[in-house]
Amino acid sequence: MAASPTNPYSEAGVDTAAGDLAVELMKSSVRATHGPEVLGGVGGFAGLFDASALRDFRRPLLATSTDGVGTKVAIAQAIDKHDTIGQDLVGMVVDDIVVVGAKPLFMTDYIACGKVVPERIADIVRGIAEACSATGTALVGGETAEHPGLLGARDYDVAGAATGVVEADAILGAELVQDGDAVIAVASSGLHSNGYSLVRHIVTRAGIGYGDNAADFGATWGEVLLEPTRLYTLPLLRLIEQLGGGVHSLSHVTGGGIAANLARVLPQGSWVEVDRSSWSPSPVFRVLSDIAGTTLESAEGTWNLGIGFLAVVAADKKDAAIAALNAEGMPSWQVGTVGFGPRPTGEFDSPRPLTASLPRRAETPGEWALGAKGVDGGAVRLVGAYADGAK
Repeated sequence: MAASPTNPYSEAGVDTAAGDLAVELMKSSVRATHGPEVLGGVGGFAGLFDASALRDFRRPLLATSTDGVGTKVAIAQAIDKHDTIGQDLVGMVVDDIVVVGAKPLFMTDYIACGKVVPERIADIVRGIAEACSATGTALVGGETAEHPGLLGARDYDVAGAATGVVEADAILGAELVQDGDAVIAVASSGLHSNGYSLVRHIVTRAGIGYGDNAADFGATWGEVLLEPTRLYTLPLLRLIEQLGGGVHSLSHVTGGGIAANLARVLPQGSWVEVDRSSWSPSPVFRVLSDIAGTTLESAEGTWNLGIGFLAVVAADKKDAAIAALNAEGMPSWQVGTVGFGPRPTGEFDSPRPLTASLPRRAETPGEWALGAKGVDGGAVRLVGAYADGAK
């Protein structure tokens, strides 16, 4: 009797049939993000997007960004909950595009996993698609790759890239910032997708399981820590339009914290003192700091501490900006004012000379940060004491 045919690829640990089923399960979610600009549907080798509308621009500039979610995925894997990671991915990628004032057009995603579990992949992509719809972004393609032997059966990582467009004369940036501009903070929904290596270190050292009840929050620790990243795209685009040139620069508070990310969108020679007393960091930051036996200030270079975005706006537009963002369900408040010239001195000044031509993070609480990630920007430091969380 002849031997039964076998699939060598399957024997090696790659299940192409599971991959096909995953595509079928995600199709409807992906299609829901497609407008008439998307051609070809789901499953092609390349996504197609009709760029005819760009002919209406005077000088269209394409903006692009790519990112992932980081080690937050380890918590999703630990509690087998995968329907929010997609929103985190879109937030990390698409909201970077908005920083320059660009409207997102389309996005692609990439999922690498040890074993394709169709329902799990569909949950991840469904979250991506729903967040794309919420930000006006078409999800035009993606890839799921099975890597047995490199990743465990329950392991996966996600990444994405997006493209947007902005008129050349409407780009936001440090060159627009003026003396006296107001710095407006927009609240985060929690940790977002940064600093999770520190979070996981704290939780592990404390002997806390992700399935354990977090008494302060009325949920499990895994559920608390998977709170998805807030999406700022459409409210910020509407704010830019409403203020008619009043928004000068925007900063997405991601890795590096508040000071470093704000410094990146300020011009050299400018400075801002961010007033800690203007807000109270979200409970999740306080509880984690208490568990670790550290201060909130010590995490300022890692976590967003309750601020997800910063907008630098003209002084005469600050009240309108705050009102507009609050009306969008985005709690906002002023945290500082842009100054030029000599920086204030005080008890937190670094004893080392600060060289304005070199970007440098603040290494201790209250120290000036000068740009970040290769950007020679303005100087930013946090001052004062955080507001009482009970207020």
